[in-house]
Amino acid sequence: MILPFLDIAIVLLFICSTIFVGFWVSSRASKDMNSYFLGGNKLKWYMLGLSNASGMFDISGTMWLVYLLFVYGLSSIYIPWLWPTFNQIFLMVFLATWLRRSGVMTGAEWIIFRFGDDRGARLSNIIVVAFALVGVIGFLAYGFIGIGKFASVFFPWKLSEDPHMNDVYYGLVMTIITTFYIIKGGMFSVVFTEVFQFIVTTIASIGVGIVAIHSVSPEMIAAVVPAGWDSVAVNWHLNVDWAGRLDAANEKIAADGYSLFAIFFMLMLFKGFLLSLAGPAPNYDMQRVLSTQSPRDAAKMSGFVTVVLMFPRYMLIAGLTVLALAFFMNDLRAMGSNVDFEQILPFVLKNYIPSGLLGLLIAGLLAAFMSNFAATVNAAPAYVVNDIYKRYINPNAEPKRYVYMSYIVSLLFIVIGVALGFFIPSVNTVLQWIVSGLYGGYTASNVLKWYWWRFNAYGYFWGMLVGIVLALSLAIPQANTAVAHALGVFGLQLDKIDFIYAFPWLLVICLITCVVTSLVTAPSDMDVLKKFYLKVRPWGFWGPVHELCLQEHPELIKNTHFLRDMVNVLVGIVWQTSLVAAPIFLVIQQFDKFFIAMGLAAICALFLWKNWYRHLQDYPADIPPALLTGTKDEHLLAKS
Repeated sequence: MILPFLDIAIVLLFICSTIFVGFWVSSRASKDMNSYFLGGNKLKWYMLGLSNASGMFDISGTMWLVYLLFVYGLSSIYIPWLWPTFNQIFLMVFLATWLRRSGVMTGAEWIIFRFGDDRGARLSNIIVVAFALVGVIGFLAYGFIGIGKFASVFFPWKLSEDPHMNDVYYGLVMTIITTFYIIKGGMFSVVFTEVFQFIVTTIASIGVGIVAIHSVSPEMIAAVVPAGWDSVAVNWHLNVDWAGRLDAANEKIAADGYSLFAIFFMLMLFKGFLLSLAGPAPNYDMQRVLSTQSPRDAAKMSGFVTVVLMFPRYMLIAGLTVLALAFFMNDLRAMGSNVDFEQILPFVLKNYIPSGLLGLLIAGLLAAFMSNFAATVNAAPAYVVNDIYKRYINPNAEPKRYVYMSYIVSLLFIVIGVALGFFIPSVNTVLQWIVSGLYGGYTASNVLKWYWWRFNAYGYFWGMLVGIVLALSLAIPQANTAVAHALGVFGLQLDKIDFIYAFPWLLVICLITCVVTSLVTAPSDMDVLKKFYLKVRPWGFWGPVHELCLQEHPELIKNTHFLRDMVNVLVGIVWQTSLVAAPIFLVIQQFDKFFIAMGLAAICALFLWKNWYRHLQDYPADIPPALLTGTKDEHLLAKS
């Protein structure tokens, strides 16, 4: 496809503007480590919220969500719980506040804050860095694959006869362009460019939804979709049968393993709840929480993401899906069983979006790729430079040296992520491994670290190590098959282990490892535990630590807000899901359901304002002043 001149001009103007903005603010990032990785804790919470939303508006994820809505219908609003999307609600309600109170720079630094600085804590520090870097590489490969598939449709040059390699080469070009401003600007460049990119993407997304509403009638949609496609009900079976309409869709549903939808739904909810309790993984989510000016701002930033992200993103997803259903079905049927549903997005853009809006949307989706890629890259040097180079190799270097080292590390991880993308054919493949395999091994250790005082650094290290090794083994086909056949001794006849159904096994194995290892080794240093407890003030099983702290600080008040937090989480999940469903109902023109969804969202928002927002505080009022004196949060003492 050769883009019209207007669209080419819009895309080129956008790319040049993004690079200019990135370099324009980069001088503010080069002062020291805190400026480079956390923006000097001077960025406003709403700017970080827009940045976070932009980073989640990634092109690979958009491809995946368009495919889900097309094939699964309205039931697809639950499938992103695999990620889980509602982890933002847990962050909003309590975890972002707890995390930001630590005052650290990275997840590995947080481990020292929680466990101390003994041999076990150093091992845990290293394993967190390893997990973070494996995750960074996975996310970079994920973004690289998506942008390659997207760009190869719109650029006229055929770079390879092999379609996969053609995607790869285009992904390489877009990655090089994005790399220019990421490496130089750190968190300042990431945030400022992402706010600019989010505005472009939002305008384009709403435009696509409006085009779909005006181009496709409800009758046209009803004529092509199977019965139950527009239902949000959770049934035992999926109840979306494409037989005779698009048989390849049924084959895809069977291959995904989601046919028994009630079991899949409960597994998603179980997995998502536990993973959300674990807190953010050591990636761009955690970096943005740690970049906020205060713990209260961290909570507001996490909630703001849901407010600004869901409606425009699902206007785009629903608009593209509806246009594909109305005008692209014959092309899909002609592909037979070789349908690549991840190509729905670029093909619909190419054929059914008017010039001008097309250029804006391509620019917006390129912005989405740049946002996600930039945020992911920025997480890697934070761990390598701060938690390895500075801690173990050169602790007394000049601040500028650490920043220059960050440039090198960023470039190195981009190269590794891109190299991996050469060998992965599908966005869905790497996504499933990240959310179910890699995060399955992460969950047990990172839930226990918040809520159980007796959980120590050795338990954390061995739990994480076992989880990472098992997750990596699932990603290797030969190892996956060998494990599947080994389970035959338990009567399970499997050819391979699907990532989502491996989650419970990973969780149980890692949980046993964590608990047993913690109990057979000494507890963490009590002074470290008391400092953590006094500053963060989590609820959970902290009785012995609380009693010791009470002896020194008789005014100490225990956190008894578990029930309130859990009620807010449940209401928040309903609120978020309503904001996902509403724009889909709007685009498919089921206006009665649209108003019901918006009304439910409004009621939930009012409840959260009264039961969550009005109770937000930076630190407990009884926090000992010595814990904040001399820290970047010393100015918050008066508020507390």
